This record gives sequence, C-alpha cells and structure tokens, in this order.
Amino acid sequence: MKFSYIVFSISLLILMGCSEKKQVTKTLPLFVGTYTDGESEGIYRFTFNSNSGTLEEKSLAAVLPNPSFLKISKNRTNLYAVQETANFDSLGGGVTAFKLKDGLLELQNSMGTGGAHPCHVSLSNYGYLAVSNYTGGNVSIFGLEDGGALKSDPQIIDHKMLDTVKTAHAHMAKFSVEGLFVSDLGLDAIKRYQNQNGQFKTANQASLDLPDGAGPRHFVFGKKNEFLYIINELNSTIGVFQKNKDGKYSEIESKSTLDASFKGESFCADIHLSSDGKYLYGSNRGENSIVIFKVDQTTGKLQLVGRESVRGNWPRNFTIDPSGNFILIANQRSNNITVFKRNTENGTLQFLNETELPSPVCLEFLND
Repeated sequence: MKFSYIVFSISLLILMGCSEKKQVTKTLPLFVGTYTDGESEGIYRFTFNSNSGTLEEKSLAAVLPNPSFLKISKNRTNLYAVQETANFDSLGGGVTAFKLKDGLLELQNSMGTGGAHPCHVSLSNYGYLAVSNYTGGNVSIFGLEDGGALKSDPQIIDHKMLDTVKTAHAHMAKFSVEGLFVSDLGLDAIKRYQNQNGQFKTANQASLDLPDGAGPRHFVFGKKNEFLYIINELNSTIGVFQKNKDGKYSEIESKSTLDASFKGESFCADIHLSSDGKYLYGSNRGENSIVIFKVDQTTGKLQLVGRESVRGNWPRNFTIDPSGNFILIANQRSNNITVFKRNTENGTLQFLNETELPSPVCLEFLND
C-alpha cells in the first residue's frame, strides 16, 4: 500500500510538471508608433503576454517626431518609422531606419522622403522600402544597404501630375509578386507599378478606379492574391476586387462598414485579414468600432458577422497578434490601446483590458 502511494505521488508530480510546462508564458515585444504633438515622445515598447492578453513593461524605445507608422523587416533585424511632418527638410517629412538588437532600437540613419507628411512605410522581399507621402501626393522608393540602412536618392513617383481636378494623397504602398500597389485617397484609385531594371514603372493595369469620394486608404490581399480588399476612408465601405486570368483586378462587391442606424460622421482607417483568410476586420473612426466580416473561401465575397466597440475614441491602426487569438487597437484620441480576445471559430471579439498611452497610432509586433 505504501509503495502504491509513493508511485501515485511521483506520477502526480510528473503530471503537475507537465501541466506547468504547458503554461509557460509566451511574451512578444510590441512597438507602438505615436503622434508627438502632445505628451508622447516617439516610439514605445511593450511586452505582450499572450497567455493573459496584457501589455506590460512599457518603455520609450526611441525619441522621434510623429512616428505614425512602423514596419519591421521579415528577418526581424530592422525597424523603420516614418516621421509624419512637413519639416524634416525643405521637401517634407522623413523616414528612419533602426537596427533591432535584443528587442531594442539602435539608430542607423534617416532620410527625407521627398514629400510632406509620410504616413505609411512598407518593405519588399528584394531590398526596397516604399514611403507614402500623404500631403506630398507622392511615393518614395528607397534601396536598402545590406545591413538595412536607407540608401540615398530614392525614386519618387509623383501622383500630383495624374489628375488635374482631384488632389493626390498617397496613403499606402505595398509590394507584391505583381509589383507595387499604391492607394491614393485623393484620386479614388489604386495605382499599379512594375519593377523594370530597378525602376518602378506604370503597370499594364495602371489604375483600379473606385467611386468618386470613396477615399481608398488601406488594402489587403486575399488568398494567392486572387482577391483584393480595399477599405475606403470617406464613404465607409470595403471594396472587394477579383483578379482575372490576365492579372487585372475588377470590383465584384462593396460593403458598408457602418451600422445602418449610425447617423454621425465616421471615417475608416485600417483593414486586416486573419491568417487563415476566413475573417476580415476594419476600423471605423467616429462609430468607433471594428466591423467583422466572414470571407467566402470560394468567391471571396463578404458576409457581415457584426461589429464591436473599440472601447475608445478614433481607432487608427489595429493588429492581430501572431497567435491569432487577440486583436489590439490603437485609439488615438482616447489615448489607450485596447485588447480583445478573438474567437478563431466565429471571428467575434471579447474585450479584455486597456492600457493608457498618449496618441497611439500604429502597432507592430516583433514576432520570433
């Protein structure tokens, strides 16, 4: 009997040990870009606990004016931040390259972007960085040194010359296997470019045109780039585009992001797909909500699931954490970041907690 008790006790300890191993806390660095016209000083760093869904260990990672959009390289060695100003130099705003060492930022260099108020930065898989200059109405494309620093003399793609009636406002540029796509909020279009011997030239399908006053802001590609989802800031819609056999995109559907009963002003901001491609999320500034759609895996079309209050004011960028289990939202005007648990089966969100931070705008995980 005594022997049986000893065996039982040892087995229990082993099981407890295994259980403890399963509960090992997973943490990830989260970098937050902000506007610095108030109490914020630049880029902040948190540690995100993916067991509890809490943000911990806040610190100031870099002092920088208006780092309103951040991007981390796929190899996790560099972070890039725009300086959304008009006075970095005589031409407008700037962009800064940092080296990532042990989760900390080490300044490499900064360059002028050739246009005022840069608001977005993206990276290619083959040594290029693109910055969208909102007020400047142009896109600057930088080459990168082997260590990730910015090369001088970027290519400037000027949208101001494309329309004599509308005012160009480049808002997002994204590289794909098909070249470079640029959303221009002022021109109500997505402009397409192809890399030809190191220079980006107008593609065969030069423009994906949206309705006047739509204001395309951000976009995301669906599976195998067959579908393109564009969130329109000014008319609060999401446009669904499908690619044909010739590689050209055409709109197949448009969905409102707002509740039919909402009567105030609202402006869309950000858009993201879940990693499995089953759910699409968009942020509404004004209605202060995240709209949730289910994506038909065959047609690419959207079915409304619902919407969730962001528990704050003026949601800008939001992000799905690498596990896919949480959504974090940067609420610019209420000075908080809110965390929601994401139901991976039905796409819905459940509020967990909030963290105070002045004027948060952009959230970027350093995923290991």
